[in-house]
Amino acid sequence: MNLLPEGWPWWIAGAVALFWFIGAHNRLVRLRSTALQAYGALDAALMRQLDFVQNHVIQTEPGAFGPGELTSAASLRAAARQFGNMLGATRKRPLDPQPMAALGTALHAMLAAWQRQHGDPAMVFEADGTLSRPAPLGSDGDDPAVASVAVPIAWPEASAAPEIARGQFNQAVLNYNAAIAQFPAMLMAFIFGMRRAMPLI
Repeated sequence: MNLLPEGWPWWIAGAVALFWFIGAHNRLVRLRSTALQAYGALDAALMRQLDFVQNHVIQTEPGAFGPGELTSAASLRAAARQFGNMLGATRKRPLDPQPMAALGTALHAMLAAWQRQHGDPAMVFEADGTLSRPAPLGSDGDDPAVASVAVPIAWPEASAAPEIARGQFNQAVLNYNAAIAQFPAMLMAFIFGMRRAMPLI
């Protein structure tokens, strides 16, 4: 006597597909959550750098600047203000490529303005926190649109913390992007509106 219901292979196939769907969905959600948590740490590190730059601008006496330096100080103040605005906008949608790209542009504008006013070397750290090299902030050929996520940034306040946070966020984004690009997970990502994120370069 056959005790199995008619069409049982389809029931088994359906159960397997359901378990796969749940597992794949949970994996994508977990990777997305990891990227969001990593951005929280990066946001805190970026805020500290912004505070450092703004406090330096406020504490510097106007009489300490020459005629040309006044322009560079005003440029730094404007760049820091724009970077602060982009931080606030990106905080709402950290995995949206457009705000992240704008944040990267504002960051490099602030770094360039800082370099024009403070050309002395700064310590550069790798993403794992190890010392990379003493170097000026940025370079004349830097292009945020094509810069590698592996290239370390010389931060105004010399610290390994922001580079570690940036490295962790970028890696989390790369892992998330790789997951939603795989078939058939990409179908699920499309259904739930999960789009590729952008690292901070």
